[in-house]
Amino acid sequence: MAQRTRKNKGKKEKEEKSSPNTMVLVLGGVGVLAVAILVWNIVSTATDQTVRSPVDIEYESPAELLAMAEPVVRGDLDAPITLMDFSDYSCNACQAFTMQSKPTLDRAYVDRGLMRFEYYDFPTGMFPNSFTAARAARCAGDQDGYWPFHDLLFQRQTTWGTQADPNRTFEGYAEEVGIDVGEFRSCLRSDRHAEVVTANLELARQLGVAGTPTLMLNTGEGTPVRIPDWRDMQQMRDQIDSALERRGHTPPGAASSQDEDEDDDEGASIIPDGGEGL
Repeated sequence: MAQRTRKNKGKKEKEEKSSPNTMVLVLGGVGVLAVAILVWNIVSTATDQTVRSPVDIEYESPAELLAMAEPVVRGDLDAPITLMDFSDYSCNACQAFTMQSKPTLDRAYVDRGLMRFEYYDFPTGMFPNSFTAARAARCAGDQDGYWPFHDLLFQRQTTWGTQADPNRTFEGYAEEVGIDVGEFRSCLRSDRHAEVVTANLELARQLGVAGTPTLMLNTGEGTPVRIPDWRDMQQMRDQIDSALERRGHTPPGAASSQDEDEDDDEGASIIPDGGEGL
């Protein structure tokens, strides 16, 4: 018994002596991981050239500025009128318009080919991440993911709006909308689209835009006309319908009323004079 006990004791001592080596390996692994993370952060920082504010642009005429300020377009390019939306992704009122009013206008006019919708970036400078967000949406647009990304930015405005660096959040949105994250990251962490966003901002100022959202109706009859109150849907639709009529197009509401009148006429034709319906 005593001999067996000594053997067990020796085995236990051997196991106890081996445990410091195991700890060294664990700590060594943690050290390697820490170094890898440090290297990744250094490389990421070195390659991160994200432009987060307006840049210098040069133009010699209003026409040249207009050409530089490429809006993002939704709808038929040959639509008779255009609704111009100057918005800031960090603006609460812009979020309300995009999520509440715009879908109604899309169904009534844009989807029917009666109106083209143009989105212009207007990062006012009141919010720290607006310019980066505008660039991020256009980076997504390089892979045909602009509108889903645009909607996500407004829907999750409170998530990224106050972050010190929203880049990784934006990269998560890129993955969510199904575009190549590596390509998106390369675009975002550069100066790509900085000039066009700056041109959007300058064009807005030239047109007298002071707040967001600002909506203007371009009927092709001259200077775009501002829509006084985007919150008043009926007033906005009346202004759009009037512009369509001037361009020789029937507004959607008028078309429905005309169809109803024709239905009433058809119904009246089966009632003999002085008689009763069948």
